[in-house]
Amino acid sequence: MQDTTAPRIVWPDRIVRGEPPTLAVWKFASCDGCQLSILDCEDELMAVAERVAISYFPEATSGMVDGPYDVSLVEGSISTDHDAERIVEIRRQSSLLVTIGACATAGGIQALRNGRDVDGFRSIVYAHPEFVDTLATSTPIVDHVSVDLELRGCPIDRTQLLQTLAAVLDRHALRLPTTSVCTECKERDQICVMVAHGEPCIGPVTQAGCGALCPAFHRGCYGCFGPMESPNVPALRRRLALLGLDGEGVDRLLHTFNTAAFARVDGGAVGCGDGLAEERP
Repeated sequence: MQDTTAPRIVWPDRIVRGEPPTLAVWKFASCDGCQLSILDCEDELMAVAERVAISYFPEATSGMVDGPYDVSLVEGSISTDHDAERIVEIRRQSSLLVTIGACATAGGIQALRNGRDVDGFRSIVYAHPEFVDTLATSTPIVDHVSVDLELRGCPIDRTQLLQTLAAVLDRHALRLPTTSVCTECKERDQICVMVAHGEPCIGPVTQAGCGALCPAFHRGCYGCFGPMESPNVPALRRRLALLGLDGEGVDRLLHTFNTAAFARVDGGAVGCGDGLAEERP
């Protein structure tokens, strides 16, 4: 059985009273994929909509209701000064704040710019870079305000979203996986693509939650759900080196949707050219 964790949720007063809670969905720097995952719930979303008052969700409706809000779902990373100010106000108006997706929980793929020459990028990409207002970093919501719950993924898993909303509405414990994608491969009797086919895969250090989607199609995991609890990244680097990947090749695997999150847990190793890995100092 998978190890799971039950995040502590403080129920908004309206939910405690048995009244329909107000729900707001917010967007920051992102591709809108997680918001579309909400809409993709289709029939289930209609059932949820009967039990909540959707007060702010520009992706779905032009109807807007001023806060405060019982539950806020926040997609996207903080990439501008305006974003940093706006998330503080959203936090102030939200009894329960849930971040959804890799951008909101880890800075997203746009965090690849962190620590690099952002002004240089801007001058190359845009005809009028002076019009582009951006921070040098892309950071997760939790770096700016307190967060009650995080839903990982790029995009989020619709089942986890529905489980979260059900837990909030019915005031019961929510259990999210903390083990690796490897456990999901075993649960669906999926042959290990790394062992059987030599396919580079970061599933051993990635949090479960996707149902081992990529390995089910004979492809290595891309790390959409970010690092699992206590990942052994140096050991994975050594294994990937045996498959012929040097340090830069492994970096490319880790530096995608959750690059900042993997950077925080990467003990580090670089290829030394002989099929093994050499530990970074």
